[in-house]
This record gives sequence, structure tokens and C-alpha cells, in this order.
Amino acid sequence: MVFCRCSIYGVEYPHVENARRLQVYEAEQNEAAGRTVTLKSACSGKSLSCRSLSCNRSSVSLHTLTAESSEEEDQLSGHAAVRTGAFCSRMAKDVVPDPELVRKLSCLSSSALHLKGSSSASLSSLELIYITDFFLALAICNNVVVSSPSQSRHMVPEARAPLKSLEEIKLMFQRLSFYSFSPPQIKGSPRSFTSKLFTRGKTSSFTLNTPPNNSTDGSDPALECSQDTCKLKTKVDLPDRVDREDSAAMSSREDLENLMEIKAEGDGVKQNLEGMGRDGESEEDVDDELLYEAESPDEAALVHAARAYHCTLRGRSAESLLVDLPGIGSLVVQLLHILPFDSNRKRMSVVVRHPVTGQVVVYTKGADSVIMDLAETQKGSEQAQEIYSHIREQTQKHLDTYAREGLRTLCIAKRVLEEEEYEVWLKRQLLAESSIENQEELLLDSAQRLETDLTLLGCTGIVDRLQEDVPETIEALQEAGVKVWILTGDKQETAINIANACKLLRSSDRLLSANCGSRDACGALLEELLSEVQHEEEREESSLDSTSSFILVIDGRTLEWALQEEMKGSFLELSCKCKAVICCRSTPLQKSKVVQLIRDKIGVMTLAVGDGANDVSMIQVADVGIGISGQEGMQAVMSSDFAISRFKHLKKLLLVHGHWCYHRLANMILYFIYKNVMYVNLLFWYQFFCGYSGSVMINSWVLILFNLVFTSVPPLIYGILDQDTPADTLMKLPELYGASLTTKVYIPFMFWINMLDAFYQSLVCFFLPYFALAGSDAGTLSFGSPINTSALFIILLHQVIESNTLTWIHMLVLVLSAALYFGFVQLYSAFCVVCSHPTNLFGVETLQITQPLFYIICTLTTVAALLPRILFRALFNSLHSSAPLRSAQRDEAAAERYRQRMKLWNLKHSGASSLQVHADNPGLEPIEDEVVS
Repeated sequence: MVFCRCSIYGVEYPHVENARRLQVYEAEQNEAAGRTVTLKSACSGKSLSCRSLSCNRSSVSLHTLTAESSEEEDQLSGHAAVRTGAFCSRMAKDVVPDPELVRKLSCLSSSALHLKGSSSASLSSLELIYITDFFLALAICNNVVVSSPSQSRHMVPEARAPLKSLEEIKLMFQRLSFYSFSPPQIKGSPRSFTSKLFTRGKTSSFTLNTPPNNSTDGSDPALECSQDTCKLKTKVDLPDRVDREDSAAMSSREDLENLMEIKAEGDGVKQNLEGMGRDGESEEDVDDELLYEAESPDEAALVHAARAYHCTLRGRSAESLLVDLPGIGSLVVQLLHILPFDSNRKRMSVVVRHPVTGQVVVYTKGADSVIMDLAETQKGSEQAQEIYSHIREQTQKHLDTYAREGLRTLCIAKRVLEEEEYEVWLKRQLLAESSIENQEELLLDSAQRLETDLTLLGCTGIVDRLQEDVPETIEALQEAGVKVWILTGDKQETAINIANACKLLRSSDRLLSANCGSRDACGALLEELLSEVQHEEEREESSLDSTSSFILVIDGRTLEWALQEEMKGSFLELSCKCKAVICCRSTPLQKSKVVQLIRDKIGVMTLAVGDGANDVSMIQVADVGIGISGQEGMQAVMSSDFAISRFKHLKKLLLVHGHWCYHRLANMILYFIYKNVMYVNLLFWYQFFCGYSGSVMINSWVLILFNLVFTSVPPLIYGILDQDTPADTLMKLPELYGASLTTKVYIPFMFWINMLDAFYQSLVCFFLPYFALAGSDAGTLSFGSPINTSALFIILLHQVIESNTLTWIHMLVLVLSAALYFGFVQLYSAFCVVCSHPTNLFGVETLQITQPLFYIICTLTTVAALLPRILFRALFNSLHSSAPLRSAQRDEAAAERYRQRMKLWNLKHSGASSLQVHADNPGLEPIEDEVVS
């Protein structure tokens, strides 16, 4: 994941140079690999993501994955001794800042803000507060661990002198008439719309005026909400925190000199800010040593984005954070609490004590659907509400734009707590943490009480790129008859864009959107959509005109109602009539419920693919779970049945290995049943001639070892190595996977065919030696010796007939099995004098191998027993070959005939100065009356 663009204070920063950098990076990858790695949206040109895919084999659940490129996986591979942080790829680290945002941030270290007529006078101090808080939240609202090649973990030093004392920093901003990092309070409002940075416990007058267009008063900074809105002026009267005697003794020139002194002692802070976006040598060497080990790639992308604007996270401990702020320097931020992300809240928060103001501040990041609801319109004056409403409106527009371009969106917000309010919440939080019963519910309630009345700061758009060959894989699965569902937590627009990028959604498909605000509306809408689909199907049947397919798009809230018992039937029926279903804004619990519904109600085989911890429940519920290792950790892999490294490997896993595995298991089960029925029936037929006494005509040890040793290994090799169709053919023709489902191997018909064949072979194997040795002086064991030997050859050669692939391993195992049998019986017959009485085999086998009749009986019995199986297999393969395979064989035969004709033509028209027509150039037609020289 790579930071792409952002919106702060309702102003969108497109990061054009950063987008160009991503395009150049991807172009280099494509050129190096010789193929396209990242998919682009046709409408926006932005990199798209595949966040959550669900596949269904007539409803297989399949979850997605995104991952970094191969270069990112092999980063720093040439330096074995160098530590690397998680998700610290070059593409994610090298964020190019937006010039306009850099210019606004540079005001923190510039003294031009308080000068009249300066270029920075149009920048609103309130906007600067939002920008600084925004990047501070990106840097600290996470669980990122900071390390370096020489140090495993960067801890916050216990005693570290800041750039200047906090009082000097406060004085610097007061004399420049800055707002605080927290927005100022509105006079007369019961709840603070904003609060000052350097005035704890005090309030100030805050008035909003709309000045005339020709106003040139530089002392009142202008408030620029966006390019398409009016400019408002803010007028702030900051309280005097310093004694009047001190403030009267210092002139404006001294203020400027003090500021310049602070900047000079800050190791070139201004130079660093002016060079933001460039490769500054002094800071580059230091920053490049920082390695961020994040829990998820989006956390790492946001930290790298903040670092690009010189808001750098440099150390972390259990109780504090070390952060560099532009224009201020390194500050220690006291970390009070971390409220981790969970699927119910869809957000995470950190509670810190601001290093300058000492206020308790809550920074929150999460899904826009949640944050936008929590960031309601602030209380206060009408003009303040107008500003905040405008920020929310513009931010929502930017979020919709990001979603349509396939970007992953996150909202950033904050809340300033009073000390009394924080103390009350802290007691509740400690009680919840120490509770034994209902701890999860209490912690959730405590977090929700804290994360209310948030102040929206902005939003981010992150590129979550598709892995290579994802669209081709999805398309192949659909051709194979697998139904693919998308189960994602992203916005609806993003999910639709992903489906379009993955070739799941085509231009001719019709979207059915289910977004309801109530339970009753959900039921009515499902019935309406179902009737619409049924009406369309009836129209198609009557007109014999195949039109577009239907794609159902349903959001998380509507899905929650649709999964209730009363609406399950309608939802399931509607889903089965659609080509695919896109469930957006779905929680992990909803994903597992959808998979379970498909598995239980329809009775099909479900497969779930996921790459993160939020996919574990879905993977465990599905019949087959596949985990993708890499970007989202190993939780999904550890909970899955199979593990793959890239999504593209799912194509070969299903179409090739899945096809082979089905045929191997089915044929091996039939073979084991056949083998046992055939061999046991030999003993059954003998009972008619021994007075049903239960005696056998085979030595007991040979009888025991026949299934245990002599015929046990060949079926295992057959079940492991057999390939009914070559892998290349299965990859080129995904239809063969679907055809194998319709022409099943393990069906009652095939079972009874094998049973009849086993009975026939046992009859031939017993009665042909019986009639051949009738009237002779052969004993019981001499009669059983050719029967047992013939049975061994029949069983082994039967497997050869059924095998689609014969390798040297197969032949070696067959030869060794036969050699082991003959070696054992010969040694046993030659040396065991008093073994296994009364079925002592001493001298029997050594005598049998010297008689020609023994070999004649074994040969005729084997041929007569296997002849029907050979004829059946030849007819079955000739008449029941799959249509896609026959088409492929015809194409290959036609191509071979064409090559042969071209070779003959070249031989006839070959000359010293003529240009031959080659088989690999079918576009060049030969001309009889003209020779190309």
C-alpha cells in the first residue's frame, strides 16, 4: 500500500508529482518483468486494489489479497546483515510531498506570517492547526515500532532536551498570533469547538467576519476553505499568558530575533522544510536509518507519508512517543492509552497528552462511514458551524472521489478532553480492563464513550495495488464454473471499482444495489429485486435473447438485515440468480455468516481465501480455506488448509491440482474397493469346494502380506502422481474444471461397473486354474499358487490400464512389487520347513516355477481377466471425452497438418535464392508463379 493523496480542512491535495512517481515506478517494474503488474482503472488511471474477494463454486467463498511487488519482497536482499522493517518498500517510503501543502507547513518556521502584506498572510491559522494535527495523528495513531539497522528498537530517552524550552516555543507562537494546534473555543458555546494550544483553562473571544474583497489587512489571516468556496476572515484575541511587564519589555524586533535564534539552534529546520520533497543529504542520511515495523501495510504507508512532511516518528516506548514536528523539533508525547482497531468499531484511537499544551487529546483514524457519523456538526456560533459543515461536505466529496478511483480511504479526527472528563473516563476504562465478566462489552462501551463528538481533520487515499494476474485468475475461475463473490470492508464505490478491475464486472452487466435504512425497507427491496430478475429471465426465455447478467451490490447494514431468519430465503434466492454478489462494508462475522449460509442452504463446496486476521472466521467456516502469506500477517495462513504466496497461484491450485486431486482420490477409492472385492472373492469361490469349512488354498503369511506389502505401494503412487490431463491443457482450458464436475468419476454407475469387473476377474482367476488342473495330482497349495500369482498380475496390470500417466516411478514400483512377491515366496518355500502348519509352503513354489503349465495358466488367466476392462476403457475414452478437450485436440491436429503442408511446400519450392515459407509464419502465402528473391 502506498500513500497517494489526502484532504485536510476540506482542501484536497492531489500530490501530482507523487502520482507520477508511482507511474514511473510501476513502468520500471513492468519493463523489468516484461509484463503488466499493476492494473489501472480505465476512467481514472489510478492503481486499483483487490481487497476482499469471495469465490463460490456455485457459491465458493474466496477472499483476496493485495501484496507488494516482487522487488518489495526482495528488498535489501543484497544486504543480509541489514534489518528491514515491515512494509518498508522503496515505493511506500519515497512519498513526494504536495508543493502547496509544503508551503503551508513552512509557515511554522517562517516569521513572515505576522508581517503585513506577506505571501503567507492568506493562510488561516486554523487551517494550519488542522494540517499539523493531521500529520501528528498519522505519525502516532498506530502501533508502529521504530528500529534501525544498528538498534533493534528505538526507545524514547528518559531525559532529552527539546529544541527550545516549552515556554519559549509558546512565546514564539503567541507573538506570531498563532492559533493553537487545537482549534480555539467559541465564546459562549457550552462545548469547545476548538481549544487553544498555549492557554490551558482559559477561553478567548472568537468572531467570524466576512470582509470585503479588497481588504488588505494582513493582521487578520484569511480562512481558505477550498478553491470553490468563499474566503472567510477570522479574528482572534489570544489571552496574555505572560506577565504584562515581560510583554512590554520586548519589542517586535526582539520577537523576530528570538524566533530566528530558535531557528538557528534547530539544526537548520527552515532549510529542511524548504527542501521538503527533495533529497536533503543531512536529513536523508538520518531518516533512512529509521525502519518502521507496522502491523499492517496501511499503517506503514501513513507513517511514511507523515515522515515525508518532516513529522517523523523517531521512537516509541510503552508510555511515550518521540516525534519530530516541522518548525519545532523533537518532542516527547506522553502516551496514555491505545484503543486498538476492531471490526465492530472499525477504528483505532490513541489518547496522548499534548507536549506543548498539556491537554489530553484523542486522535482517531478509521473507516469514513464511522468517523463521519461520529464527527457531527460542532456546537457554537452559526458561522463556526458553517465552517465545520463546509469541511465535512468537502471531505465527503473527496472521499467519494477516492473511492471511485479505487483508493482505500481513511478518515482522521481528534477530540480534546477536559481533565475532569478524562478522569471520569479513565475510571471507567480501568474498571473495564480489570473486569472478569463481560470484559469485551465493557471495553467496547468505554471506547465508544471516548470516541464521540470528534473534530474531523481530513482523509487519506491509499493505493492498494492489485497483484499480478488477478483479473486473469478471476476470469479463469468464472470460465471454470466457479461463482465468485466479493466480501470486502471497503466503500461501495471502491468495491465496484475493484470488481470492474478484476473482470468480475463487465460493461454489459446490470448492477442491483441494496442500500436500505430500515429492516422493513430491506425486505421490500429484496422482493422487488427478485421479481425484477425473475421477470428478466422470463423475457429472455420467451425471446431467446441472452442479455446481460445481474450483479448484486449490498452494503454491510443491509446485509445484516438480509442474513436474519425471515429474509434469508429471499436473499439466497436473489443471490443464486445473480452472476456475482458484492458485499461491501462487511464485518468478519458477516463474511463467515454469508459463507455458512451458502454452504448449508445450497449444499455446495465453498472455498474461502483470505490474507488477514479479519478473514480467519470466514476461512474456518468454509469447506476449504486458503491463506495468503505476506502483507497482512500469518493469521490467515495458520487457520487455513492450504497456503499460497500470491493470488495468481489460486488458478493453478484449483484448475490443475484441484482437478487432479479429485480424479486421483475418486479413482484410488474405486481401485481399493475393486482390489479387495476381487481378492476376497477368490476365497469365497473356494468355499464351495471345501465344504464351507473356512479353509484357504493360500499360505497364511502370503495371504496377510498380499494387501499389506505386495499391492499396497502401487495404489499410493497412483493416487499421488496420476494426471488425467496435462497441466498446460488444464490452464488453457478452464472449462475442463467445470466439465469434471458434471462427468463425475465417483458415481453409482462407476461403482457398480467396478464391482461387476471385480466379480468377473475373480471368477476367471479361480475357475480357469481349477479347470486347467482338474484331474491332476496337484495339492491344495499347488492349486492356490497359480491363482495367487495370477491375482497379483491382474491387480497390478489393472492399475496400469486405469492410470493416465506412467512414469519411471510407476514402473519401478510395479516391478519391485512383483519381485518382492516372488522373492518372498521362493525364500519361504525353500527354507521354512515347519512354518505355518498345515499350510506349509515348503517346496511348493520352487516346484511350480519349474513347470511350463504354471506360466501358461498365469498368462491365460491374466489376459482373460483384463480383456473386458481394456475394451471398456477404450470405448469409454473414445465416446466420453470432454468437448473442450476434443476441441483442443482438433486445433492441435489442424496446426500440425498445416506445419506439415508448409514443410512439403518448402521442399518443393526450395532454392538457393528463395525465401522459404515457415510454419510459424502463416500470414505469408506462397505464390506459384513468383519466387521471392
